[in-house]
Amino acid sequence: MAIVELLNQDMKQAMKDKDKVKLGVIRMVKASMQNEAIKLQKDALSEEEELTVLARELKQRKDSLHEFKEAEREDLVSKLEDEIKIIQAYMPEQLSDEELEEVVVQTIEEVQAQSKKDMGKVMSALMPKVKGKAEGSRVNQLVQKNLS
Repeated sequence: MAIVELLNQDMKQAMKDKDKVKLGVIRMVKASMQNEAIKLQKDALSEEEELTVLARELKQRKDSLHEFKEAEREDLVSKLEDEIKIIQAYMPEQLSDEELEEVVVQTIEEVQAQSKKDMGKVMSALMPKVKGKAEGSRVNQLVQKNLS
């Protein structure tokens, strides 16, 4: 089932349950997906594009969460943590460190990378493989570790 269809289903359920937080998050995500479709001049997004939008929404909230924690705004921190949990429910299961390490090593061998100079080549080959399944910063750290 496409992510948009799942969002529509869950939005109806959130309305029935009067779950304002979940409803608000789902509406924001759907709006982001519609904006992305308009930007790309498409009627509907592919699953990969939907994952890109979800990942972007998740990253924005995680960045904000970090800022709010530094500012000691506990009221906003708990709200954002709830939003992050809701969005993560629509993301594919994240790769474990071992699985991610395996994919990184495989990709380094595929592109025959030798040093950190080949970082861009490795990342461009690797990111489509792990899209939505691992954060870019985690991938970046593992690539650097394996290239040094």
